[in-house]
Amino acid sequence: MTTALAQVFAPVPAPAHVLAHGAGPVHAHATAFPLPLAHGVGSSHDLPLSPLSPFYAYAGAFTALLVSFLALGLLWSSSRFRGDLAGRPLPAALQRAADAPSTRTALRLLGTAVALVFLLHLLLGPDDPDRNPAPGALYVLLWVGLVPASLLFGPVWRLLNPLRALHSLHPPRNPRPLPAALGIRPAAAGLLLFTWLELVAPDNTSRTTLLTALALHLGVQLLGAARYGDRWFAHADPFEVYSSLLARLSPLGRRADGRLVLRSPFDGLDSTPRLPGLVATVCVLLGSTAYDGISDNPRWITTLQTSPLGPVPTATLGLLAAVALVAACYGLCAGVLRLTDRELTTPLTSFAHSLLPIALGYLTAHYFSLLVTEFPRTVIMAGGTDNAPAPAPPLDPGGLAVLQVGAVVTGHVLGVVAAHDRSVRLFPPARAVAGQLPLFLLMIAYTLGGIGLLVA
Repeated sequence: MTTALAQVFAPVPAPAHVLAHGAGPVHAHATAFPLPLAHGVGSSHDLPLSPLSPFYAYAGAFTALLVSFLALGLLWSSSRFRGDLAGRPLPAALQRAADAPSTRTALRLLGTAVALVFLLHLLLGPDDPDRNPAPGALYVLLWVGLVPASLLFGPVWRLLNPLRALHSLHPPRNPRPLPAALGIRPAAAGLLLFTWLELVAPDNTSRTTLLTALALHLGVQLLGAARYGDRWFAHADPFEVYSSLLARLSPLGRRADGRLVLRSPFDGLDSTPRLPGLVATVCVLLGSTAYDGISDNPRWITTLQTSPLGPVPTATLGLLAAVALVAACYGLCAGVLRLTDRELTTPLTSFAHSLLPIALGYLTAHYFSLLVTEFPRTVIMAGGTDNAPAPAPPLDPGGLAVLQVGAVVTGHVLGVVAAHDRSVRLFPPARAVAGQLPLFLLMIAYTLGGIGLLVA
């Protein structure tokens, strides 16, 4: 979504403020200042910080993490999070209404109806993202909208998923059990492919490209569900897994006994299942947003234009390299944890949940501008208005910079808290603080890297 390749890969780079989002162009008349190009994360010309501002951003972030780490080490000596055992039950009437078959059916029908409207617009509407809301529906209403929706209401895509409704028309009689080693690895692969479509693929808003991607998604998901039943979606549908992971930070959740409860987001985070593929999924989210920020850098755009491999292969390698770098750093950290405590047999999955708040911070920083401008524009277009103007951003450049840096730093502080609570549970008291030093150093590196994308 950060590029419309016909413009970005032209011999002379277009000005940053007129490059198109995948879901629609950034209209010069819609804002009095240059909109950040990549979902709210832009380079320094998008966020006109003073020369000293980068220093203050780095120093403030480092101080926040250091103070949090020291305070937790001094004041937090035992685990306080109870995972899926915690939560205050909601009123019984609300519980019955939420679990009623009629409610589930209505939500599934709503999701199906919206999907049909999207498909009709895609098939019958003009092949122009300025006049057709279908690209915006995919890249903004679904991909970006799932972030706040999942944080507020829980794993909403599980309830709205039209593929579940389609599958329910002819479920398999004897579905095979899912292999234990499968985990959510298919979803991680699906998320990587989707971010490639969003960030790299040429003509990623064209009818042909979107229909091809949709056909592949439908084929994989329905064939998997025909073999393994509807449990396949919870492990392999990238949007459902994406929504479910973000929902771990929602104040709404379910206890182990099935009750709908209000809970601390930390308890929801602590109950994240340690499934195979969890690390890969989170690394895809972190690495793709990192690449999204890097791809706005003029030096990277020049590299794409001049690479002998061509722009698309080079961008693909860049995306894969960003994801691989995030994964390698976390893998190195997990290896050090394993060396410090031989009894910790699952260092990769034991602390992977602490990366989710970090991913959320990056997603907020990257997507805020896109959400508040392209979301209403897409809805207006769906109502029949061609070339609907995007609303003016609600924040000036200074406010946007504060929000972005604050989102990144807050995500890392929450990650430090989650990692510390898990450390005091897994490590002996004498090594609980020292044992999490590798994670703390990793989070500092991630924080400084994330802020670097904002001020570079």
